[in-house]
Amino acid sequence: MHHPARRLHAVCFWLLTLSLVLMASATHAMELADLGEGFPSANRLEPADSEWPVSRVMQDDTLLGYAFKSVDVAPIPAYSGKPINLLLGIDTDGKITQTDVLGHSEPIMLVGIPEEKLENFADKHVGAHVNDHLKVGSELDAVSGATVTVIVAGDTIMRASRRVAAEQGLIADPSATPPARVLEGIYTPADWQTLTGDGTIRRLHLTHGEVDAAFAGTPAEDYMHTPQPADKTFIELFYTYLNAPTAGRNLLGDDGYDALMEELEPGEHAVALAGRGDYSFKGSGYVRGGIFDRVELAQHGSSISFHDSDHIRLRDFAIDGAPAFDERDVFIIREDAAFDPGAPWQLSLLVRRASGPLDTEFARFDADYAIPEAYIERPEPPVEEAIWVQVWRDKAFQIGVLGAGLIVLTGIMLFQDVLARHPRILNPLRLGFKLYTLVFIGWYALAQLSVVNILTFTHALMSDFSWGSFLIDPMMFILWSFVAVSILLWGRGVFCGWLCPFGALQDLVNQAARKLKVKQIEVPFGLHERLWALKYIILLALFALSLHSLGTAERYAEVEPFKTAITLRFQRDWAFVAYALGLVVISAFNHKFYCRYVCPLGAGLAIPSRLRLFDWLKRHRGSCGTPCQICEHECEVGAIHPDGRINANECHYCLDCQITYHDEQRCPPMVKRRKRREKATRMADDRPAVAIHDPKAGTSKLERIPALQKE
Repeated sequence: MHHPARRLHAVCFWLLTLSLVLMASATHAMELADLGEGFPSANRLEPADSEWPVSRVMQDDTLLGYAFKSVDVAPIPAYSGKPINLLLGIDTDGKITQTDVLGHSEPIMLVGIPEEKLENFADKHVGAHVNDHLKVGSELDAVSGATVTVIVAGDTIMRASRRVAAEQGLIADPSATPPARVLEGIYTPADWQTLTGDGTIRRLHLTHGEVDAAFAGTPAEDYMHTPQPADKTFIELFYTYLNAPTAGRNLLGDDGYDALMEELEPGEHAVALAGRGDYSFKGSGYVRGGIFDRVELAQHGSSISFHDSDHIRLRDFAIDGAPAFDERDVFIIREDAAFDPGAPWQLSLLVRRASGPLDTEFARFDADYAIPEAYIERPEPPVEEAIWVQVWRDKAFQIGVLGAGLIVLTGIMLFQDVLARHPRILNPLRLGFKLYTLVFIGWYALAQLSVVNILTFTHALMSDFSWGSFLIDPMMFILWSFVAVSILLWGRGVFCGWLCPFGALQDLVNQAARKLKVKQIEVPFGLHERLWALKYIILLALFALSLHSLGTAERYAEVEPFKTAITLRFQRDWAFVAYALGLVVISAFNHKFYCRYVCPLGAGLAIPSRLRLFDWLKRHRGSCGTPCQICEHECEVGAIHPDGRINANECHYCLDCQITYHDEQRCPPMVKRRKRREKATRMADDRPAVAIHDPKAGTSKLERIPALQKE
């Protein structure tokens, strides 16, 4: 017999092997054949120098562009909480050449909306430049019923393409920190000693010994070289950044600084160099070639060289305490160098020595510079805007209308007792709100909540939870937030009775059917009570399926007709339409049949409803249920037990029972109270009246004689 532990190990081994095979197949490498649409003339791929798995697309030795998968570069969570993966291509001009959908987990696209609609939407990005800002609804047509999905797909395409283009040098990096700004109003008079002491002016000092050491071991070490004392100064070089007023105005004087600033174009900068010793930092090569080959600047890995047109000779410094120099010069850094005065930079001094009749050797000596923080203002580094921020901004109108509706509903719930006493106000208000829920929340804003949301949220809690996945649809997020609060205060009924578009559709159909005298089919309470359990069984089955595969559970969640009737407005395959219409037709004969017995969303909301904090519905009179059963017979969803108890898990909060509860013409206790009051009023009116004279006021008035009291 095999040991159980060995069998367990064998099972684990095969499961691990299978998972690795599945992972390998799911993450297959990009092949040249996959890029025929975007690069038809390409004949080979090679890895690009990138932090992501990006391929250079080549035609022989010619670079055509770059190809990559969006999930590697910009894995933006979509409505499902998982990213949409696309195969993207961009050419060397930064234009998008290919956008193939490789995979996604979007529930709205898994069953309902044809896959080619998402593919067609992605293809509309072909030809756009990575710096273009394409918006859904203007430059791009939305896919009805999947607005959030296509917004994420579009943002994924543009953001991933922009990142790769910036990394490969096709465009400026949009995530780079903007250059620091020199504070023009910051000026402090100072002498030479002060500016060299606080780092405004820096110094590079080289001796002959240090320079000789740099050439040691090279052919230039002894070739035609006249030794000098090792401690003798080879060069003492001072350098500074002049745009800062404290540096430039002190060194050049007011007139010299103002003249220099007028000379500089926007985006240009100036540095001053002053040297003394046996070596010239300028030399004479620039006279022949027009370029200074002994000094250069470096910043962010790029070198900045100076030409004779970038050079201004200085006669002297205007600052007190400056030593005597052999040469003093200003060099201009042009705009195309993209110089950032707030970032560190290096001054490089190049020393050349002959190593043969026609050969030379070079030695480089670097000196660092960092501008004092008091001279500049650093901008905040750019933060890539989250996609949900853009979506919330674009849906400001819908958010405003939804917010207004929820405020009205909150008022109805808070003042339900007052409104229940005035059915002429409450009934039209409820009818109008049902129309608002169906037309605006449902068919216009497509904000029908679903059991899929519950399954997705549960899985997010068990894995990598991200608020961004839920904030991406503002209407759904606001509705779910309101539902969460309303469940704690009133239970599930506020959503099921007031905010569910499909529930509103059934309610309106049934109301119209009753107006047309359509006979209602009532289920005996014993069977009705047992049918309640059906929706909980469906919920548990979907949850169990989701533990195995969320995608499979989302497909079986089609037991909800919401996607067909609300999200897609019945524009779907006939089988789905027949199912949804069948439920609507049944609701004409049995009020909210689907909501009462089938809806897994209602079951999911009923479970936390047991945590509600208050019982707002009035059922405290002793006659409720025994003998009076008016409310129980009139409750259209059958949420009131024969003994008068309201089942909060099944109540849809229509408030009809509360109207009856306060109705002095129909509720027996209220009828008795009204009759006693009317009788007392009649008796008071029948008592004889006598005139009572008030001598102080000089007036008289009639008063009824009190009824005789029995001893």
